[in-house]
Amino acid sequence: MPRPLWAGAISFGLVTIPVKIVSATEDHDVHFHRVHLTDMGRVRTRKVCELDDQVVSQDEIGKGYEIAKGQTVPVTDEELEQMPLPTAKAIEIAAFVDADTIDPVRISDSYYLAADGQVAAKPYTLLRKALERSSKVAVAKFAWHGRERLGLLRIREGAIVLHSMKWPDEVRSPDELAPREVEVGEEEIEQALQLAERMTIADLSGFHDEYREVLEDIIAAKAEGKPLPAPAEDGKQEKGEVVDLMAALNASVKAAQESRGEDGRDATVHEMRPSKKTARKTAAKKTAATKKSTASKKPAKKTAAKKRSAS
Repeated sequence: MPRPLWAGAISFGLVTIPVKIVSATEDHDVHFHRVHLTDMGRVRTRKVCELDDQVVSQDEIGKGYEIAKGQTVPVTDEELEQMPLPTAKAIEIAAFVDADTIDPVRISDSYYLAADGQVAAKPYTLLRKALERSSKVAVAKFAWHGRERLGLLRIREGAIVLHSMKWPDEVRSPDELAPREVEVGEEEIEQALQLAERMTIADLSGFHDEYREVLEDIIAAKAEGKPLPAPAEDGKQEKGEVVDLMAALNASVKAAQESRGEDGRDATVHEMRPSKKTARKTAAKKTAATKKSTASKKPAKKTAAKKRSAS
């Protein structure tokens, strides 16, 4: 099990569940050092006091809050730990909400909650089963890393997961980012839906970090003195280039079908059936056109009859 990041308890009404927070994710990024390019020596960040220009050690560094220019108040870790908050050492469940009402934008980091000792086994299991049998998730408050946070508890493969969440006032409104209203045809929407259907998969297990793989290949090639991998061709469109949306959708659907080994011949957009209102208008136009055509033909028949009688 990974090293616990925090130890406390879940407060669920009068039920207390001792738990430990364990990271639910791993960092597989490739990390670089800052180096001096002439000799590859490490370049580190020196912690220097700006008043006496002296390098200070980690045990000489603390927290301070600037309340005015030139006036800073020190705050110790002990003072933060002893704050008069019910959530200082507890994940306090405050409410339950329907799972589908949670905006994914508000969800931040994720952690597993491990039962801390045998005494936690029964209440942990009780909360887990209660969440499993409902369509709800628990909303909780907890203090961690110097601030009170909003959290979300749900179940994943038999374990309770804690999602750290943004407070409501921390989520920006997207109103100013939305594009101006434009006309989008029904055919385009239907084709986009068809493309989405063709691209639907059962799970995300097949995805992997291609950037990291290529970066590792580059590092390995440089270490062994081999040529670097050839750069990928830039398939991006030039800025401002006008795209035929329907042609692009048709090509995308066809490509999605071919990638699945399907016959892509039916990927072309077909004309949509007109609505009843449109059909009535079309029928009316055809009837009027027929009457007009019939009326124009009748005089021709009369003229032909007159010619026969004259002869």
